[in-house]
Amino acid sequence: MLYSIIIPVYNRANEVKELLESLCAQTVKPFELLIIEDGSNERCDYLLDHYRSFFPIHYYYKPNSGRSDTRNYGLERATGDYMLFFDSDVILPPCYFEKLQEAMSAEYADCFGGPDAADSSFNDMQKAVNHSMTSFWTTGGIRGGKAVMEKFCPRTFNMGLSKEVYDKVGGFEDMMGEDIDLSLRIRAAGFKIRLIREAFVYHKRRVDLSRFFKQVNNFGQARIWLKIKHPGSLKLVHALPALMLVMGAALLIASIFMPALLLLPLLYILLIFGDSLAKNRSLKVAALSVVTAIVQITGYGTGFMKAVWRKLILREPLETKAKLTKLYNRG
Repeated sequence: MLYSIIIPVYNRANEVKELLESLCAQTVKPFELLIIEDGSNERCDYLLDHYRSFFPIHYYYKPNSGRSDTRNYGLERATGDYMLFFDSDVILPPCYFEKLQEAMSAEYADCFGGPDAADSSFNDMQKAVNHSMTSFWTTGGIRGGKAVMEKFCPRTFNMGLSKEVYDKVGGFEDMMGEDIDLSLRIRAAGFKIRLIREAFVYHKRRVDLSRFFKQVNNFGQARIWLKIKHPGSLKLVHALPALMLVMGAALLIASIFMPALLLLPLLYILLIFGDSLAKNRSLKVAALSVVTAIVQITGYGTGFMKAVWRKLILREPLETKAKLTKLYNRG
C-alpha cells in the first residue's frame, strides 16, 4: 500500500527540514511526500533536492488560502491508496511506518489517528506544552490518551484516511475544527475509525505562551462551530475548561469567607505538577507544566465561552474564508 503524505506549509522551512530528516530515517518507506506551500514568504523548496533520492517528493506553491484548502489541494494530487496528514512541526520516530504497516495488516481501518509525544531532545517548555496537550488531567484523554472521556477523533497532526473514504466523504471544510469535522463525517458515513497508539509522532509545538494561548483559544471556539454543524457532538469533556474557569472564579469569591476553599485549586495544581514530574522526571518541566496547564485551560475556556456567547446566544454567522485564513496564519 502506498501512502501519500500531505504537508501544508506556511513559513516553516526549519520545521520541514526536521520532518524530512525523520522521513529519511524510516525503517521502511512506502510513501510519497507532497509539500504544499501555502503562499509562504519563506519557501522551503530549496531543501528538497537533497532528499529526493530517498523517496518521491512533489512540491507545490499556491496562493495563501488557509489550511483546509491547502490540504484539499494535496488530496486532489495524491496518487497513493491512503493519505496521511502531519503538521509541519512533527517529527516521526524511525519505526513509524513499520508500526503503522503492522497495525493495518492486523486490523485495517478506513481512517486512523495516532497520539503525539515529546522527544527527549525537546526543550523544557516544549515538554511542558506537550504535557498540557496530552495529559488526561488537562484534556480528558481525547487526543489519544489511554483513558478517554469521548470517542477518539483523529487530528491532522497525525491522521490518515483511505482513498475510498476521500471519494465518498470529500476533504476538509473551511471551518474551525476542520479535522474533527472530517472525522465526524467519516464516522457518520459508516467508516471505521481507529486509534493506533504505536503510530505516534513527536509534536514540536510552538513555545511562545502567547501563541499557545491563541491556539487553544481557537480550539475552544471550534467546539461550538462543531456543535452547530454536528448537533450532539458536544460532550461534557469539551466544556470542562470553561466550567473550571467559572468554578475558579466562584471559589476565589467564596474563599473571602472560607479560605480553606483555596485548597481545591491548590490540589489540582499539585496533581498537574506530580503527573508531569512522574512522566518527565524534571522539577523544572513539572513547574512549567503548571503554567502551561493554566494557559491552556484559560485559553480554551475563554474561547469556548466567547463562541457560546457569539454563536449560540447572539447567533452571529460563522466567519468567512478570508477571516479564517488570517486567523490560521496568526495561530
